[in-house]
Amino acid sequence: MRHFISQSLIMAELQPQHEVEPQLLNGDDLNEEREDADASESVKKKRRKKKRSKTTASAGTNEAEGDGETGGVGDVTKQLEQQTLEDKERVEDGEEGISLSQPPPSSSSSSSSSVAAVAWDFKSLKVHCEIQLLISAMLYLIFRRALGIVPKLLSIFLTLQTVLKLMMLSTDGDEGENSAGKKKKKKKKKKGLKGQTDPPSVPICELYPNGDFPKGEECEYPPSKDGRSAAWRTTSEEKRALDRANEEMWSDFRQAAEAHRQVRSYVNSWIKPGMTMIDICEKLEDCSRRLIKENGLKAGLAFPTGCSINHCAAHYTPNAGDPTVLRYDDVCKIDFGTHINGRIIDCAFTVTFNPKYDRLLEAVRDATNTGIRFAGIDVRLCDVGETIQEVMESYEVEIDGKTYQVKPIRNLNGHSIGPYRIHSGKTVPIVKGGEATRMEEGEAYAIETFGSTGRGAVHDDMECSHYMKNFNVGHVPIRLPRAKHLLNVINENFGTLAFCRRWLDRLGESKYLMALKNLCDLGIIDPYPPLCDIKGSYTAQYEHTILLRPTCKEVVSRGDDY
Repeated sequence: MRHFISQSLIMAELQPQHEVEPQLLNGDDLNEEREDADASESVKKKRRKKKRSKTTASAGTNEAEGDGETGGVGDVTKQLEQQTLEDKERVEDGEEGISLSQPPPSSSSSSSSSVAAVAWDFKSLKVHCEIQLLISAMLYLIFRRALGIVPKLLSIFLTLQTVLKLMMLSTDGDEGENSAGKKKKKKKKKKGLKGQTDPPSVPICELYPNGDFPKGEECEYPPSKDGRSAAWRTTSEEKRALDRANEEMWSDFRQAAEAHRQVRSYVNSWIKPGMTMIDICEKLEDCSRRLIKENGLKAGLAFPTGCSINHCAAHYTPNAGDPTVLRYDDVCKIDFGTHINGRIIDCAFTVTFNPKYDRLLEAVRDATNTGIRFAGIDVRLCDVGETIQEVMESYEVEIDGKTYQVKPIRNLNGHSIGPYRIHSGKTVPIVKGGEATRMEEGEAYAIETFGSTGRGAVHDDMECSHYMKNFNVGHVPIRLPRAKHLLNVINENFGTLAFCRRWLDRLGESKYLMALKNLCDLGIIDPYPPLCDIKGSYTAQYEHTILLRPTCKEVVSRGDDY
């Protein structure tokens, strides 16, 4: 464009000078010059047609290359270019007409030359203005095309932005799913480690929402008398299938056992001399109810908390108003149970504060573990009792300068456990002799041993606090209305599980002693008074619940403490 403008300006400046110069031509010369001019004009017209065709072709290509503006900007551009070419041709035709038709002015007439110069200046000005208009038109076209591109650029930008947002959302969704998966995995890993409060208040079923409760200690069964190992049970597909078939029952036992472990760990953290026995029992039972998530007969306490002291070996829990206080030199047996759907955990331990009783506790604990080790499928109960006695009597304990042989209490035994039945028929003696009944697959047993520095035998003593409905009792007519009401309360809240007088008080019952005695006299309710050795003696107890599963023996109540 700049080259075209400068060339036209130079031509405009040079043409007047040639016209002003006087030219004296003859008639023949003038005719020859006119013929040459006509020839040159025809040549120039041909060139102009070629240029016009080229410009139209280039305009067509530009329109084809445009961004879809063939109907708008391309037509306007084409028209302006054609108009510009026509104007240019007119200017050139005018210049040639002037130079050929008009004779050059003579040197004598200065006025005519000045008029011609003015006319030429006017024409050059007109050409200059047309060039300016052409430039403006081209700038307008360029600007309009730019404006036409801007919306498309904006639309492209918005489209890209939308795509990017969608990609970010999809990646965020994937990350969210991945993070959710990771959280689930973490929950699965930490389901057993969710964290218990202090004091414990979160139910065990909420700590393990998937029902995968911690297993107890799994042990291989002892070899038979002919030396055959029982290891085949762990690999037998048949036994594994039987084990899986009873998984729901094992799970109930494990849930109750985990509650027992956490409660006794909590008790050991705060029990101390100077506390009343009622406070100890109620605090323990409240915690146990929370962890087991008490729910009528579906889940709750299996029997009252035993807290027998010194010569009293079992079945003592304080009644209302009992002022007994735990002392530093006492030997206290903590025996309490939990259950889920009637699957009872019976587990006990002994608490002492004076280290002089450590040897006594060690003897009883060793005897209990020995009984657990020898228990198994097809094992005779009398054989288990014999091994327990042998181990326990191998210990001696010195208390206050006097040496005692630790004796097993011969009329206290372990026992089998059934659904909602703490003593389901079989007894596990802790001395030589007893019944030759064998343990069977699928049974649950409470292996408990009692060691004493006294005679090694117990008798009923003190005020009764434990009671339990007779499991095999049928229909018995009851005359007293109060007795009927009390039996309904017992059936609704305890069924065939053991209970105590404090629990009746807790339910709001009052003036029930006569009705309770009447039910005991009729044989519907059995009383279980405290069992004591001679006064001045000391007794200790350890107990665990074991499951005789088809594949192995599981000490379900085993913990880090004992």
